[in-house]
Amino acid sequence: MTETDLTKRCIAELIGTALLVFIGCGIVVTTLLLLQGITTPADNPYNKGIDIAAWLVLSLAFGLPIMILVYIFGDVSGTHINPAISIALWATKRLPTIDMIAYVIVQLIGATIGALAIVAVWGTRAVTPGNLGATTMFPGVNYWQAILAEIICTFILMIAVMATAIDKKSPAGWAGLVIGTAATIALLLEGNLTGGSINPARTFGPYLGNIIFGGKNLWDQFPIYVIGPIIGALIAAFLYDYITGLKTEKKKP
Repeated sequence: MTETDLTKRCIAELIGTALLVFIGCGIVVTTLLLLQGITTPADNPYNKGIDIAAWLVLSLAFGLPIMILVYIFGDVSGTHINPAISIALWATKRLPTIDMIAYVIVQLIGATIGALAIVAVWGTRAVTPGNLGATTMFPGVNYWQAILAEIICTFILMIAVMATAIDKKSPAGWAGLVIGTAATIALLLEGNLTGGSINPARTFGPYLGNIIFGGKNLWDQFPIYVIGPIIGALIAAFLYDYITGLKTEKKKP
Protein backbone atom coordinates (compact mmCIF):
# COMPACT_ATOMS: atom_id res chain seq x y z
CA MET A 1 0.00 0.00 0.00
CA THR A 2 1.42 3.39 -0.98
CA GLU A 3 1.71 6.23 1.49
CA THR A 4 -0.88 8.94 0.89
CA ASP A 5 -1.59 12.04 2.97
CA LEU A 6 -4.40 11.86 5.51
CA THR A 7 -6.72 14.23 3.65
CA LYS A 8 -6.70 12.10 0.51
CA ARG A 9 -7.14 8.92 2.55
CA CYS A 10 -10.10 10.44 4.39
CA ILE A 11 -11.71 11.46 1.10
CA ALA A 12 -11.30 7.88 -0.14
CA GLU A 13 -12.87 6.52 3.06
CA LEU A 14 -15.76 8.98 2.86
CA ILE A 15 -16.51 8.15 -0.78
CA GLY A 16 -16.06 4.43 -0.20
CA THR A 17 -18.41 4.29 2.79
CA ALA A 18 -20.98 6.47 1.04
CA LEU A 19 -20.96 4.16 -1.98
CA LEU A 20 -21.18 1.06 0.21
CA VAL A 21 -24.30 2.35 1.97
CA PHE A 22 -25.86 3.80 -1.18
CA ILE A 23 -25.37 0.64 -3.23
CA GLY A 24 -26.00 -1.94 -0.51
CA CYS A 25 -28.93 -0.27 1.23
CA GLY A 26 -30.26 0.96 -2.10
CA ILE A 27 -30.50 -2.63 -3.33
CA VAL A 28 -32.26 -3.56 -0.08
CA VAL A 29 -34.80 -0.79 -0.68
CA THR A 30 -35.29 -1.77 -4.33
CA THR A 31 -35.75 -5.44 -3.41
CA LEU A 32 -38.34 -4.67 -0.74
CA LEU A 33 -40.22 -2.27 -3.02
CA LEU A 34 -40.32 -4.87 -5.79
CA LEU A 35 -41.56 -7.55 -3.41
CA GLN A 36 -44.31 -5.43 -1.86
CA GLY A 37 -47.61 -7.15 -2.55
CA ILE A 38 -45.90 -10.12 -4.19
CA THR A 39 -44.75 -12.16 -1.22
CA THR A 40 -46.19 -12.23 2.27
CA PRO A 41 -44.46 -13.57 5.36
CA ALA A 42 -45.50 -17.07 6.37
CA ASP A 43 -46.16 -17.92 10.01
CA ASN A 44 -42.46 -17.81 10.73
CA PRO A 45 -40.66 -15.01 12.60
CA TYR A 46 -37.59 -15.43 10.39
CA ASN A 47 -39.55 -14.93 7.15
CA LYS A 48 -39.85 -11.28 6.14
CA GLY A 49 -41.43 -12.02 2.80
CA ILE A 50 -38.10 -12.42 1.03
CA ASP A 51 -37.36 -15.63 -0.85
CA ILE A 52 -33.97 -17.34 -0.94
CA ALA A 53 -32.98 -15.76 -4.27
CA ALA A 54 -33.64 -12.27 -2.93
CA TRP A 55 -31.78 -13.20 0.26
CA LEU A 56 -28.66 -14.02 -1.77
CA VAL A 57 -28.99 -10.77 -3.70
CA LEU A 58 -29.14 -8.75 -0.47
CA SER A 59 -25.95 -10.39 0.83
CA LEU A 60 -24.14 -9.82 -2.46
CA ALA A 61 -25.39 -6.22 -2.37
CA PHE A 62 -22.75 -5.51 0.26
CA GLY A 63 -20.13 -8.17 -0.52
CA LEU A 64 -19.63 -7.13 -4.15
CA PRO A 65 -19.28 -3.38 -3.46
CA ILE A 66 -16.74 -4.14 -0.74
CA MET A 67 -14.74 -6.23 -3.23
CA ILE A 68 -14.83 -3.48 -5.85
CA LEU A 69 -14.01 -0.70 -3.38
CA VAL A 70 -10.98 -2.61 -2.06
CA TYR A 71 -9.56 -2.63 -5.57
CA ILE A 72 -10.43 1.04 -6.15
CA PHE A 73 -9.20 2.59 -2.90
CA GLY A 74 -7.00 -0.13 -1.40
CA ASP A 75 -3.76 1.63 -2.31
CA VAL A 76 -5.07 4.98 -1.10
CA SER A 77 -6.66 4.42 2.32
CA GLY A 78 -6.68 0.65 2.74
CA THR A 79 -10.46 0.70 2.13
CA HIS A 80 -11.48 0.23 5.74
CA ILE A 81 -14.96 1.80 5.16
CA ASN A 82 -15.77 0.34 8.57
CA PRO A 83 -14.99 1.85 12.00
CA ALA A 84 -14.51 -1.63 13.50
CA ILE A 85 -11.65 -2.33 11.08
CA SER A 86 -10.03 1.05 11.69
CA ILE A 87 -10.25 0.61 15.47
CA ALA A 88 -8.77 -2.91 15.30
CA LEU A 89 -5.84 -1.72 13.17
CA TRP A 90 -5.31 1.18 15.58
CA ALA A 91 -5.36 -1.21 18.55
CA THR A 92 -2.68 -3.37 16.90
CA LYS A 93 -0.56 -0.24 16.29
CA ARG A 94 -1.04 -0.17 12.54
CA LEU A 95 -2.96 3.11 12.44
CA PRO A 96 -2.02 6.30 14.31
CA THR A 97 -4.60 7.64 16.75
CA ILE A 98 -5.31 10.81 14.76
CA ASP A 99 -5.78 8.76 11.59
CA MET A 100 -8.14 6.34 13.31
CA ILE A 101 -10.28 9.18 14.67
CA ALA A 102 -10.36 10.87 11.26
CA TYR A 103 -11.25 7.60 9.52
CA VAL A 104 -14.15 6.86 11.88
CA ILE A 105 -15.55 10.38 11.54
CA VAL A 106 -15.49 10.39 7.73
CA GLN A 107 -16.88 6.83 7.61
CA LEU A 108 -19.90 7.94 9.64
CA ILE A 109 -20.31 11.04 7.47
CA GLY A 110 -19.96 8.96 4.32
CA ALA A 111 -22.56 6.46 5.53
CA THR A 112 -24.97 9.33 6.24
CA ILE A 113 -24.39 10.79 2.77
CA GLY A 114 -25.07 7.35 1.27
CA ALA A 115 -28.36 7.05 3.19
CA LEU A 116 -29.47 10.56 2.24
CA ALA A 117 -28.61 9.84 -1.39
CA ILE A 118 -31.03 6.89 -1.29
CA VAL A 119 -33.87 9.25 -0.32
CA ALA A 120 -32.74 11.70 -3.01
CA VAL A 121 -33.03 8.97 -5.66
CA TRP A 122 -35.90 6.77 -4.42
CA GLY A 123 -37.83 9.42 -2.48
CA THR A 124 -39.26 9.05 1.01
CA ARG A 125 -40.94 5.77 0.00
CA ALA A 126 -37.49 4.28 0.66
CA VAL A 127 -38.08 4.85 4.38
CA THR A 128 -41.29 2.82 4.59
CA PRO A 129 -40.54 -0.77 3.46
CA GLY A 130 -37.14 -1.28 5.02
CA ASN A 131 -36.11 1.78 7.05
CA LEU A 132 -33.58 2.82 4.37
CA GLY A 133 -32.06 -0.65 4.54
CA ALA A 134 -31.36 -0.31 8.27
CA THR A 135 -30.32 -3.35 10.27
CA THR A 136 -32.59 -4.53 13.08
CA MET A 137 -32.95 -7.62 15.24
CA PHE A 138 -35.36 -10.22 13.93
CA PRO A 139 -38.17 -11.60 16.13
CA GLY A 140 -36.96 -14.43 18.35
CA VAL A 141 -33.46 -12.93 18.70
CA ASN A 142 -32.48 -11.23 21.93
CA TYR A 143 -29.98 -8.42 22.43
CA TRP A 144 -27.07 -10.62 23.50
CA GLN A 145 -27.63 -13.16 20.75
CA ALA A 146 -27.54 -10.31 18.24
CA ILE A 147 -24.27 -8.97 19.70
CA LEU A 148 -22.74 -12.46 19.60
CA ALA A 149 -23.80 -12.89 15.96
CA GLU A 150 -22.16 -9.57 15.08
CA ILE A 151 -18.99 -10.55 16.95
CA ILE A 152 -18.65 -13.86 15.11
CA CYS A 153 -19.47 -12.50 11.67
CA THR A 154 -17.21 -9.46 12.00
CA PHE A 155 -14.48 -11.86 13.13
CA ILE A 156 -14.89 -13.67 9.78
CA LEU A 157 -14.54 -10.39 7.89
CA MET A 158 -11.55 -9.15 9.91
CA ILE A 159 -9.64 -12.41 9.62
CA ALA A 160 -9.95 -12.08 5.85
CA VAL A 161 -8.70 -8.49 6.05
CA MET A 162 -5.71 -9.51 8.17
CA ALA A 163 -4.78 -12.46 5.96
CA THR A 164 -5.03 -10.73 2.59
CA ALA A 165 -4.73 -6.96 3.08
CA ILE A 166 -2.45 -6.68 6.14
CA ASP A 167 -0.20 -9.74 6.01
CA LYS A 168 2.48 -8.90 3.46
CA LYS A 169 3.16 -12.61 2.90
CA SER A 170 -0.24 -13.05 1.24
CA PRO A 171 -0.37 -13.27 -2.58
CA ALA A 172 -0.96 -9.90 -4.23
CA GLY A 173 -4.25 -9.10 -5.90
CA TRP A 174 -6.55 -11.36 -3.88
CA ALA A 175 -7.60 -9.00 -1.08
CA GLY A 176 -10.72 -7.61 -2.73
CA LEU A 177 -12.07 -10.99 -3.79
CA VAL A 178 -11.40 -12.70 -0.47
CA ILE A 179 -12.68 -9.82 1.70
CA GLY A 180 -15.80 -9.37 -0.44
CA THR A 181 -16.49 -13.12 -0.28
CA ALA A 182 -15.97 -13.17 3.49
CA ALA A 183 -18.42 -10.28 3.89
CA THR A 184 -21.01 -12.05 1.73
CA ILE A 185 -20.68 -15.27 3.73
CA ALA A 186 -20.95 -13.40 7.02
CA LEU A 187 -24.08 -11.57 5.89
CA LEU A 188 -25.70 -14.75 4.59
CA LEU A 189 -24.98 -16.32 7.97
CA GLU A 190 -26.47 -13.63 10.21
CA GLY A 191 -28.87 -11.80 7.92
CA ASN A 192 -32.01 -13.15 9.55
CA LEU A 193 -30.66 -12.62 13.04
CA THR A 194 -29.43 -9.02 13.08
CA GLY A 195 -30.13 -7.84 9.56
CA GLY A 196 -26.42 -8.27 8.85
CA SER A 197 -24.25 -5.26 9.65
CA ILE A 198 -20.63 -6.11 10.67
CA ASN A 199 -20.03 -2.38 10.30
CA PRO A 200 -21.14 0.39 12.71
CA ALA A 201 -21.13 3.02 9.93
CA ARG A 202 -23.33 0.89 7.65
CA THR A 203 -25.98 0.90 10.41
CA PHE A 204 -25.42 4.51 11.52
CA GLY A 205 -26.26 6.11 8.15
CA PRO A 206 -29.70 4.52 7.66
CA TYR A 207 -30.57 5.02 11.35
CA LEU A 208 -29.87 8.75 11.07
CA GLY A 209 -31.66 9.00 7.72
CA ASN A 210 -34.71 7.31 9.25
CA ILE A 211 -34.96 9.93 11.97
CA ILE A 212 -34.54 12.80 9.53
CA PHE A 213 -37.33 11.57 7.24
CA GLY A 214 -39.82 10.44 9.87
CA GLY A 215 -39.02 6.73 9.90
CA LYS A 216 -38.73 4.43 12.90
CA ASN A 217 -36.47 5.36 15.79
CA LEU A 218 -34.13 2.36 15.96
CA TRP A 219 -31.34 3.83 18.09
CA ASP A 220 -32.03 1.52 21.04
CA GLN A 221 -30.53 -1.27 18.88
CA PHE A 222 -27.48 0.70 17.74
CA PRO A 223 -25.19 -0.59 20.54
CA ILE A 224 -25.51 -4.07 19.02
CA TYR A 225 -23.89 -2.82 15.84
CA VAL A 226 -21.10 -1.01 17.68
CA ILE A 227 -20.19 -3.49 20.42
CA GLY A 228 -20.42 -6.63 18.28
CA PRO A 229 -18.34 -5.50 15.27
CA ILE A 230 -15.65 -3.80 17.35
CA ILE A 231 -15.17 -6.81 19.64
CA GLY A 232 -15.18 -9.20 16.68
CA ALA A 233 -12.62 -7.15 14.78
CA LEU A 234 -10.35 -6.77 17.82
CA ILE A 235 -10.39 -10.52 18.55
CA ALA A 236 -9.59 -11.34 14.93
CA ALA A 237 -6.73 -8.83 14.66
CA PHE A 238 -4.99 -9.83 17.89
CA LEU A 239 -5.59 -13.56 17.33
CA TYR A 240 -4.22 -13.43 13.79
CA ASP A 241 -1.10 -11.65 15.04
CA TYR A 242 -0.66 -14.23 17.80
CA ILE A 243 -1.16 -17.28 15.60
CA THR A 244 0.99 -16.09 12.70
CA GLY A 245 3.57 -14.15 14.67
CA LEU A 246 2.85 -11.16 12.45
CA LYS A 247 4.57 -8.05 13.79
CA THR A 248 2.34 -5.29 15.09
CA GLU A 249 4.64 -2.40 14.36
CA LYS A 250 3.04 0.94 13.77
CA LYS A 251 2.52 1.37 10.05
CA LYS A 252 0.82 3.91 7.87
CA PRO A 253 -2.13 2.48 5.94
